[in-house]
Amino acid sequence: MKRGRMTLGRGGAVTVGAALLLGTLQAGSAGAAALPVCPTVFGHGGYPTGADPWDRDQIRQPNNPEALAQQKSWGAGGVEADLQLTRNGTKGVMWHNTTTNGLTGTRAPVTQLWWATGADQLRGRTITRGPYSGETVYTFRAWLDSAKAKGLVPLVELKGEARQSLLNSDAAIRDRAWSEVIAPMAERMPSQEIMMFTHDTALKPELDKRLKAAGLGAALTAHPAWVDSVGWEEPPPAAAGNYASWQDNLSRLGSPTRSVRMATSWTKDFKTWLSGKCV
Repeated sequence: MKRGRMTLGRGGAVTVGAALLLGTLQAGSAGAAALPVCPTVFGHGGYPTGADPWDRDQIRQPNNPEALAQQKSWGAGGVEADLQLTRNGTKGVMWHNTTTNGLTGTRAPVTQLWWATGADQLRGRTITRGPYSGETVYTFRAWLDSAKAKGLVPLVELKGEARQSLLNSDAAIRDRAWSEVIAPMAERMPSQEIMMFTHDTALKPELDKRLKAAGLGAALTAHPAWVDSVGWEEPPPAAAGNYASWQDNLSRLGSPTRSVRMATSWTKDFKTWLSGKCV
């Protein structure tokens, strides 16, 4: 065997350099294969964390079709949005804030307003600031249909203020209110994935019980992991503050065989950051 050559029996020879190159390519292929499948990103509209957040909130939550479309354009596969109930649980509506702050008309708690009755009704009010100015408030049903049309999986937070009707001592109010939560999901879940949760400790046991009783227990599973470490503020903080947390979550939760779900308030930035880190 000459120096610099490796004989492979009667089949001929390959150079040492070629062998090293082949080994490098094989290692590179193995490394590429080890990258996780890119996560399915769930977009969330940030809400300020500092003092008097309601004065600085820019109504960024994806509770309307325009916001859903923007999340989709940023690369989201799902969204987190907010379900409220109007007076006496008469209508499920998609709105984040406790009051109508950020909408036209007088400021009032959502739970004290009728959807379509009276001069101060909620229907028809429009957003007054932020990227979705001019958009209106949508019913739970209409919003679910818009999310489906855009190919987005909904993760719905049942807001704690809804306990006023959902846990009401009046059975008629209570049953009507739960119907506004459960019925839209029951109508759609045979053909649309819908997830739901609540941060309210008083509501959670009843929500879990009602969903399971309606055969909708799947809504309580497969929720995304929240991957941000920086609290939202207005104007939005730089996404770079989340990089270490994003990397940690991708390393711990990412899978080379399936797409896991991750939620962020920096949808566009997160999708850009993922480039080259997943396949």
